[in-house]
Amino acid sequence: MCHRPHSFVPRLSCIVAFHVKRLQLYDASAFMDSSKHLSRTYRLGIIASVFLCVTLALGVFLGSGTRARFVEIAESWSSYAENAEKKGVWISLLRGHLGYGGIIHNFKNYVLRGDDIYRERVEEQLEQFDRVMNRYLSEPLPLRERQSLQTIRATIDEYRAMLPIAEEGARLNDGARAVDMRVRVDDTAAIAALDRLETIWRDNRRQSTGRVITAVAEGEALVSLGFFVLFFFVLAALGLGFLLLILLRDMMQTITQLSEEFKVRHRLEESEQRLTEAVEQSPATILITDTDAQILYVNRHFEDITGWDRTSIAGHTPKFLQSGDASPQTYNEIRERLRAGREWHGIFRNLRKDGSSYWADTTILPLKGPDGQITSFLSIAEDITEKRKAREQVVRAQKIEAVALLAGGIAHDFNNVLSTIVGSVHLAALDAEPDSDIAGEIEQIAIAAGRAQMLVRQLLTFARREPGNPSATDLSSIIDEVTHLLEAAIPPTVTLSFTTSEPQIWVLADPTHLHQILMNLCGNAAEAIGSASGRIEIDATYLEDAPSDLPARAEGWVQLTVSDNGPGMTFETQARLFDAFFTTKPLGKGSGLGLAVVEGLVKDMGGSISVDSAPGEGARFVLILPRALPSKSQAVPEQKAAPRGTERLLLVDDDTEFAATFRRYLMRLGYQVEAFTAPLVALERLRADPDRPNLVICDIIMPEMDGETFARHMRELRPDCPIIFCTGFNPGSPTFADPPMAMIDKPVDPLHLARKIRQMLDAKTID
Repeated sequence: MCHRPHSFVPRLSCIVAFHVKRLQLYDASAFMDSSKHLSRTYRLGIIASVFLCVTLALGVFLGSGTRARFVEIAESWSSYAENAEKKGVWISLLRGHLGYGGIIHNFKNYVLRGDDIYRERVEEQLEQFDRVMNRYLSEPLPLRERQSLQTIRATIDEYRAMLPIAEEGARLNDGARAVDMRVRVDDTAAIAALDRLETIWRDNRRQSTGRVITAVAEGEALVSLGFFVLFFFVLAALGLGFLLLILLRDMMQTITQLSEEFKVRHRLEESEQRLTEAVEQSPATILITDTDAQILYVNRHFEDITGWDRTSIAGHTPKFLQSGDASPQTYNEIRERLRAGREWHGIFRNLRKDGSSYWADTTILPLKGPDGQITSFLSIAEDITEKRKAREQVVRAQKIEAVALLAGGIAHDFNNVLSTIVGSVHLAALDAEPDSDIAGEIEQIAIAAGRAQMLVRQLLTFARREPGNPSATDLSSIIDEVTHLLEAAIPPTVTLSFTTSEPQIWVLADPTHLHQILMNLCGNAAEAIGSASGRIEIDATYLEDAPSDLPARAEGWVQLTVSDNGPGMTFETQARLFDAFFTTKPLGKGSGLGLAVVEGLVKDMGGSISVDSAPGEGARFVLILPRALPSKSQAVPEQKAAPRGTERLLLVDDDTEFAATFRRYLMRLGYQVEAFTAPLVALERLRADPDRPNLVICDIIMPEMDGETFARHMRELRPDCPIIFCTGFNPGSPTFADPPMAMIDKPVDPLHLARKIRQMLDAKTID
């Protein structure tokens, strides 16, 4: 007895054994029944009939078995194509959201850097994740697979819940480490769940593939066995066997062809999958259009960079990326090169969906079919925005270095020239009648010299070649000086006003730097107003509370405000307002250094500067400066008249005009002055009569012998003799001369020099 087997080969063996046994029993009964004596022909006929029946039965059996194999192949292939491929795409998308450049990666970048672009990417990717997850969960799924998806969704929901916390931390500037501790999410379960999903998908795919391969193998074995059996019975049924051989030959060819096609298609699918993953995860943006420039495909990085979803731009042209920088001739050139079968390479500034822009190093090339005809166009672009920023910073640094070299080269000589001009103007002013036309012209010359002096100081300050000397300074007196200078320089249609909460506002700053700041801000405001009617308002007041962006100080802070009712500024202009070399003035009207210098000086003081403006609403600059407590010496106002004297002075400067001008000026004040342009000659004169000079005025940078060496030799002869250094370029505080010693920057203010001389001579007399 043959039991019902489950596999094909045992089943076939049972059938053959059954028929052989029947034949054996038939032969035995025929042999034993000798009474019948069937003729040989009759027996052969019966055997042939049996063989024919068995052949027909076997043919029916083989045909049904083969058909069952083909049905199983079709079902297995359908299951593989519908489920494995679709789920493979979904799992790949989920892997992208959890991997590099995905939700978790961008969320952590947002926590670490606080850049809103990462938060926007997280929000967009959360929407994409929800769509994929909902579609996946809508399918009938096994329990294990559905639990894995729910684990992934739960982890992503935790990141979604942590996003507002991260936003609050970024807004409060809590620091990346503190925010990271609050929003840290354990995504280990999600990664493990994703791995389980991939394992389940691979197992299902392997099972489907195995079913197809097994069915094909069984079909091949079935056909081979059938061929062998039919060949055995072909002698009894030659005609039927011949037809079956033809049928089996066709079936073999079909199955073999199907098997080969399946293997080729399987390899192609694997290759296509690898290619798809490479394109989707490429760090470059990839875009494919047809020959009419209609978008056929974009990769994931394109969506991340531009903010556009592939479904919303499919069938559209890439015109939405155009920023308007490229000319129509450029696009015509691209079309001509592509139609000629040549690639194009260049750089575009493209627009994102939110209106922002990025720079893309782009290559566009035609794709050709087997017949050599162009079927589509491929665009590959790399985001080089950060590279361009880095290159611009290098260029800016080179410009700053060039300015530093220029400033250091011209500072000494140019300040000597300015000192001569300022000294001559002061001498002329002494002889001019007050309120006369000559006095007015002299004042204009003094204002022009002051502007030139401020320009040199801007260059030196911007290049960090002229250090500051912060001290307790009365801001009110500085503002008075600036307004006095500007009233003679700005148009009469512009009014300048100053208000303060107290008569004196004391700040910890370098007086010269404060002067530069106010001259720049007020000068810019006056130029912005132009010939129209307008007003410039300056306000200074003590702050009761420390600003939020600055540390608390025991002395407190001072707020200085400079506002105008000019044309105002756009948001784009404000964004670059403090950039070096940026200017909105016509060529030759501005250097682009003024506000960059102002920002640098304010930050050096430890303060801050901000601007509030809009087109047509004027501009308002708010400066926060450190407050200082006034000293008694600074609280005493200086006299306006130059103090006089009869002492003997020794003046040493290699610039002839400077030495001659200030010799005349000091002699007008009653002093006995000997001036020398050669330090060696002056030193010989001093050695001849060491006790003659009561005070020495000396330049620092001189040929033959610098001021440091001259001072050293002089102190060997006269240790107690006061010395005043005058220099057009001061790279640092003097440390090479012991007191009594003073330093005056060129261009020298004659009145300041006279006061300093009198102060040092009087101090020596008291000693």
